[in-house]
Amino acid sequence: MKHILSITVVSLLLFACSSSNTNTNDLATANPIVTAIDLTQVVDDKAPVVINPGRFTQDTVIYRLPRIIQGSYAVNDFGKYIDDLKALDYNGNTLSVSKLDDNTWQIVNATRLDKLEYYVNDTFELEVAGGIGEEVPFSPGGTNISSENYVLNLHGFIGYFDSLKNAQYTLAVTAPANFKRTSALQNTNLKSSPDGTKITTSYFAPRYFDITDNPMMYGKLDVEEFMVGDIKIVLSVYSPNKKHKASTLKETVFKMMEAQMAYLGDINTTSRYDIYLYLTDRSEGQPKGLGALEHHTSTVAVLSETSTPERLSQSVIDVIAHEFFHIVTPLTVHSEDVHYFDYNQPTFSKHLWMYEGVTEYFAQHFQVYEGLISKEDYYKEINSQILRSTIYYDDAMSFTEMSENVLEEPFKTNYGNVYEKGALLGMCIDILMREESNGNRSMLSLMKELSNTYGVEKPFEDDALIDEIVDMTYPSIGEFLNTHVTGKTPVDYSVFLDKVGLTFEETKVETGFIQSAKGSIFAADQDKGTLFFASNVSDNSFWAEQGVLENDVVTSVNGQDVTLANARAILIQLYNAKVGDDINVVLDRNGKAVSINTKFTPAYTTKTDIIEDKNATADQVNVRKAWLNSKSGTNITDDKTKSE
Repeated sequence: MKHILSITVVSLLLFACSSSNTNTNDLATANPIVTAIDLTQVVDDKAPVVINPGRFTQDTVIYRLPRIIQGSYAVNDFGKYIDDLKALDYNGNTLSVSKLDDNTWQIVNATRLDKLEYYVNDTFELEVAGGIGEEVPFSPGGTNISSENYVLNLHGFIGYFDSLKNAQYTLAVTAPANFKRTSALQNTNLKSSPDGTKITTSYFAPRYFDITDNPMMYGKLDVEEFMVGDIKIVLSVYSPNKKHKASTLKETVFKMMEAQMAYLGDINTTSRYDIYLYLTDRSEGQPKGLGALEHHTSTVAVLSETSTPERLSQSVIDVIAHEFFHIVTPLTVHSEDVHYFDYNQPTFSKHLWMYEGVTEYFAQHFQVYEGLISKEDYYKEINSQILRSTIYYDDAMSFTEMSENVLEEPFKTNYGNVYEKGALLGMCIDILMREESNGNRSMLSLMKELSNTYGVEKPFEDDALIDEIVDMTYPSIGEFLNTHVTGKTPVDYSVFLDKVGLTFEETKVETGFIQSAKGSIFAADQDKGTLFFASNVSDNSFWAEQGVLENDVVTSVNGQDVTLANARAILIQLYNAKVGDDINVVLDRNGKAVSINTKFTPAYTTKTDIIEDKNATADQVNVRKAWLNSKSGTNITDDKTKSE
């Protein structure tokens, strides 16, 4: 501001005091937080960010980047990727800043604070193959800063002030004019630089949640926009080696979304849904984790660029369908822990069985229900989930206990079971609902009823949900939830499959020397540096006949000592072995050496399939028809994709 120098010092003081006490137009509590990201000023793969909160009246304020984000049940510590944070006063001078932890900064003399400036490192380039190295956010929740592509998961760029948790935000993103840009965040203005080389896009967010809930993608993108019913779908694809295009995926996404909307029926959705698809070749600097992270009206997915078109299409169906079904839960039906989420020290709901498990169930079940896959393919998926959930995870763990303590061991390493056993729990409840109601009610209808009772702006009480579900349904649902979800009793899936006229069929089949029908018979102990036989070694007839037991440590094979460093080569050797080859293995069984010296003979395992019971009753068949619908047919990825 320009001052008139002839006024007296007294007048200056009076003016300053008067202004400070009466001018409320610039108060931080009365204005949006003004933020900016400039992608044209990236330095060393770091993007500059400016945060202007308005004028504070308190002397000390706290600024944070999220430690944990919604939908990601892991510590992310986005503050670790912030460099050179400066607090500037209205004269451009730096103020004192203390970094309290990885994600938290304290600014003193905050009444003088004009703005914060800092640089953001991306997380994609920090990922290492095999998960070895620094822990970084899972790719779909991470960030990318490169000359061709920017994945702007905004929780990695923009933070919040503790005292302004309910503040509105404006955001200006400046990028090269030739960049494509996609975001569902409300666009308020578009402005070109005088020389036409840059474009600044302005956005508005009603609260910090909307900043974290609306990712963006900028750069050399391939974008397709199309309507599915009343929903505008925006498909943004980045393929670094140009192996895939949005146009070749458009038909798959269209049919998938069309089927999902038919499956959901009258559940309220959205007028626009964005799919941000980053295809990685997993080379140096490229993300390694594959998957997706849901948002209310969008999803960010990282999938493999090296996939065939057919495989990529199926991956899109399996992954994106799951994220879209999150509009049911937790985006609509959720607890207070989710609704009032604390990005620094959150508490976790007990109901991951519903948020992730039921969502994954819908993502698989809708495909058979709407005729995208055959019944036989669906039975195979159920069987695979049963095997994975019982082999790789603790099948006797309380799901509600695991969910509430998901950041701690032993629960943390069992999180992946929400996509296996969690989906199977949803299946069992669905079958029970259809049996009890003569086919008139289902898992989906239950979620619709919960949506009507609660909703986006009305969370449920975490401890009360199961009792409410029982009141809404049947005693058998309560017994199931209390026994298998809250309780620790493993599920006998044959009981529930029998209700729909399905049974398990066992067949003896030939197998190799390193696996059984349940997967690899070998496991590694990273702490001890040893290779040992897993529990399913008993399902491989050759090794079982040699007397090999679970937990036997392999110390040598054909005279070669076995370590984790050469374990892969040893397993390849066993994989390529032929019947009649000599084999000498020395084992360590509880400190005692056990030697096996013989020739390879044919190995067999017992393969288990789910089939339709020829002796099923009419009632069982009717429940199955209600459960699977009558549209099961061919896989949509068998169709030729269309380009427009």
